[in-house]
Amino acid sequence: MKRTHLPLNALRVFDAAARHLSFTRAADELAVTPAAVGQQIRALEDVLGVVLFRRTSKGLELTGEAEAGLDSLRDGFLKFEESVQAMQAGQSSSNYAIACPREFYAQWLAPRLAAFRKDNPDVTVHLTADENADFTEANLDLAIRLVEGPDELEGEKLVGGCKVCVAAPGAPESWISWPTYEPPEGARIALHVGNAGQVLSSAIAGLGRAWLPLPLVSEALADGRLEAIGEPEDCRRSYWLLAPRPQWRQKKVKALVAHLTGNG
Repeated sequence: MKRTHLPLNALRVFDAAARHLSFTRAADELAVTPAAVGQQIRALEDVLGVVLFRRTSKGLELTGEAEAGLDSLRDGFLKFEESVQAMQAGQSSSNYAIACPREFYAQWLAPRLAAFRKDNPDVTVHLTADENADFTEANLDLAIRLVEGPDELEGEKLVGGCKVCVAAPGAPESWISWPTYEPPEGARIALHVGNAGQVLSSAIAGLGRAWLPLPLVSEALADGRLEAIGEPEDCRRSYWLLAPRPQWRQKKVKALVAHLTGNG
């Protein structure tokens, strides 16, 4: 088959359908309809002369022919992505686009970026506070998220998974509630907020006690604005430095990751 005739779009659809084993979920990822996914798969089967999926009582399964080519296909897509990154590297080698929660940026990332720029004065950082921003749409190099693990991305854990219950001196025993770390069952709730930054500000203002990641409150504990109630506890969520695999192979990303993780 000539390279100019490779059905690249259909192969991309096949990759998504193979990962999800669902035309519906593949369609959601690709922003098309399940019918369009089905059409692309059937067209690809016609071109290749093989059956790629079989339907069973448990759902979709890959055929042996499909499995035989899947790893090489994914390696090929990875090479495409790396090629694009390489072509862009010349004009962006000193520019970083990073997504990070505001509160973690203030308490942890900002001083480390300052130290990195001291050694690399030509570096420019473009920061977005939406840590869940889409990598492609926001053209991100890296994202920092409070998660249990990297999931489908590549990742490095920045800090351990510890949380601590804190309150300002003299604060009432009522609680500040937020989705990541809920108060104990039956606790009296004084305030519901949406993110860690709001929790931190509310706790320092004396509105109640709350669970927070230890890195966010270390400074406030040290200067007395907050007090720890009990000992820190291990938890599954930690701050992770995340990116799709191709980003990790960029020289500039490797340099920043090494600095942030203490391996530089």
